[in-house]
Amino acid sequence: MRRPLGSARRTLGRGFTIIELVACLAILAVLSTLALPLAELAVKRQKEAELRRALWELRDAIDAYKRAGDEGRIARDASRSGYPPDLMTLVQGRPDAKAPQSGHVVYFIRRIPRDPFFEDSSVPAHSHSPVPQTGSSAFVPGARTG
Repeated sequence: MRRPLGSARRTLGRGFTIIELVACLAILAVLSTLALPLAELAVKRQKEAELRRALWELRDAIDAYKRAGDEGRIARDASRSGYPPDLMTLVQGRPDAKAPQSGHVVYFIRRIPRDPFFEDSSVPAHSHSPVPQTGSSAFVPGARTG
């Protein structure tokens, strides 16, 4: 039995035609242009969530500072509001007013959280002052006693 000439050609050429390849590439291009904005949105939402956690952490530290001042745990000036003058005060801590002879320091936060929207991760969040150097009291190992 002999096959028709056209069917023999079809069985030998089992690859994709150029039209099929171009159509697949066009579909992939459309799908990738749809996925890119969604990925950017997901990254932005992740950064927003990280920023929200950092702001809650700062808020808790500021509230703890105010509470410690109200309870007399740290010394404060009566003419001041009781809130910290700057964020580095939360990191560096304040001497314990209830046990001044012990030398204990009350700390409110380990470090200032970084700003996820700021490119340089070595600079603390919204810090307008220079970054503390290694020898400063905020980075002395074993200094946390309170």
